[in-house]
Amino acid sequence: MKKQIILRLICTLFLGVFTCFVFAQDNVETQNEDYYKQFQDLENGELRSFFFFNTPNRYNQNSPYDWLDTVKVYLNSSEKTKDSASIRNYQLIESQIYYDLGNYQKSLAIARPLFDDLSKLDAESKKAVLGILDSNYKMLELYDKQIEVRRVKRELGFTENVAFYDIYASLGQYRKAMRDYMTEEKKVLKDDDYYGQAIYNNTIGDYLRLDKSTATALSYYKKAEGLIKVFLSDVTNERSDKEITNGRILNGLIIGNIGKSHVQLEEYEKAIPFLEESRDIIKKYNKSKFSSDIIENTLALSECYLKLDDYAKATDYLSDDLNPKKTNNILKRNRIYADYFYKTGDFKNSTVYLKKNIRIRDSIDALESNIKNQQLTSVVAQDLENSRKMVDQQKAELEESRKDIKARDDKISLVFVSLIFTLIGFAGLVYAYLKSIKNQRLIAEQKFIIENSLVEKDSLLKEIHHRVKNNLQMVSSLLSLQTKNTRSKAAIAALEEGKSRVKAMALIHQKLYQNDDLSVIEMQGYIESLINSIQSVYKKGGHNINITIDAEGVELDIDRAIPFGLILNELVSNSFKYAFPNDDSDGKIYIHLRKITGQEGFFEYTDNGIGLPEDSDERASSSMGIRLMSRLANQLQTSLNTDKTQEGVRFWFNFK
Repeated sequence: MKKQIILRLICTLFLGVFTCFVFAQDNVETQNEDYYKQFQDLENGELRSFFFFNTPNRYNQNSPYDWLDTVKVYLNSSEKTKDSASIRNYQLIESQIYYDLGNYQKSLAIARPLFDDLSKLDAESKKAVLGILDSNYKMLELYDKQIEVRRVKRELGFTENVAFYDIYASLGQYRKAMRDYMTEEKKVLKDDDYYGQAIYNNTIGDYLRLDKSTATALSYYKKAEGLIKVFLSDVTNERSDKEITNGRILNGLIIGNIGKSHVQLEEYEKAIPFLEESRDIIKKYNKSKFSSDIIENTLALSECYLKLDDYAKATDYLSDDLNPKKTNNILKRNRIYADYFYKTGDFKNSTVYLKKNIRIRDSIDALESNIKNQQLTSVVAQDLENSRKMVDQQKAELEESRKDIKARDDKISLVFVSLIFTLIGFAGLVYAYLKSIKNQRLIAEQKFIIENSLVEKDSLLKEIHHRVKNNLQMVSSLLSLQTKNTRSKAAIAALEEGKSRVKAMALIHQKLYQNDDLSVIEMQGYIESLINSIQSVYKKGGHNINITIDAEGVELDIDRAIPFGLILNELVSNSFKYAFPNDDSDGKIYIHLRKITGQEGFFEYTDNGIGLPEDSDERASSSMGIRLMSRLANQLQTSLNTDKTQEGVRFWFNFK
């Protein structure tokens, strides 16, 4: 046994040393490459443009300002010789450099005339111009212009499916963005594409974090971190410098997102090492380029140190040459300054920064809501336009197919007509053919009637579920009124428990009538909503107890969802009431639900609280909660199992 452990340690150490050696060697080679000189040694603007846009770490030895000065010299020379092709290439490079420096207005001013003369550019230059415009409009929050660029991309065939999920996210529609992103990307993502898988999980984590589902977002970020590490350590596949650099930048972004998640959970000490590592990686491999991620990580670090009362480090990061472009980052920087001065007793400066934020908010509040609504309307309209075009294209293909079928049918009819005079027996076949057509028409008419009936039934079912939900809410309100008129603590507690159970059932019917499919409920969203409802009752803000929900992709019908929701309501309520009587700072709750096609489903609930009392078996017969959960488990044709663990308690069962 000891020999095996020693052998494993040696193998692990060897693999780590080998990986570090490969990374160090790649890093030395990348740092030693003088891309600036190689750029100057090329002969013309076309070659220089191709080299520039295909060199990811081009600013490794010379700053963007050095590149900008050189490009301007080449541009002036081309203008003197009236070399129109080189002029466009150098303007394209100049626009990209200004974007890398964070000067989006200047970059846009150069790229826009190139877009107006798009027909004069080659395919690669067109793609580069559209990419620069798309990025600039995104940073400047001009989403209607961004839609225009994406429409041109689609028309030129550069992007097969022009998606809008990132614009939805920028407009605050995070759940909509996540659903569209999962629909678009999951179907083209390959299992062995670790880089693509890492981007996929990181993006979903971003949407969840921005939607305040931080605990779930953190699990996606950690999965993305593991995938990108596999990508970077995979020595079996030869990767280009651009792929390796992009992989390392993505690794830095993921680590920073993990840190920001810990900040959102108020776990400041955990967040600091992630945020610092992220800044170092992005600065190293995104050298000299403006990065809003570095600014966000720096502001998050300053906030962490300020919350931990380390004012010196907080101000060090605040004075770290920050030049935020986004309004949110400017507001956050001013807020941190205001908090710092307030904590240090400098109320005058604190007031100054608070007034700055008030002025900024006053200047944007009047227009922001209307502009965002207009942009959202524009995005939805374009999204619908894309859907309409896809439907029209499918209709055209079906029409073409119908014409082909009709042409073949006409040929067959001609053959029958020519043979009917010699083969009387084919008359029976013709009769059968005509009769089959009549039957098909009858079937089509009956199908139409049935489909209309189903649509009407769906509407009625939705109305029923809506009314049931409203009635249950009325019951909940009546229980609340009864609670206010009751002085007995035991009676109040019983009424609150009843109200919680009624809310759990009402939430089922709410999810059903909001869902397109009335037969099933998506359990991940239902459980999150149920947890939020229970937290509001017991006034647990969600920051002290870490709740992890793992039910992605599981759907249950109403017969299983209602007893399952009531069981989960009892378990979570008991955890909040009894599991952490002294301190819940390290409290953890884990909810796991899996449903495998053709097999049994599995449910597991654990917490790391004080566990069940020693006489829990004797109390089970007299406890209403335990008896209720047992009966609900019987409805699921199973039985509730309880395990006493070293930390807390575990409930589980299999269900059909």
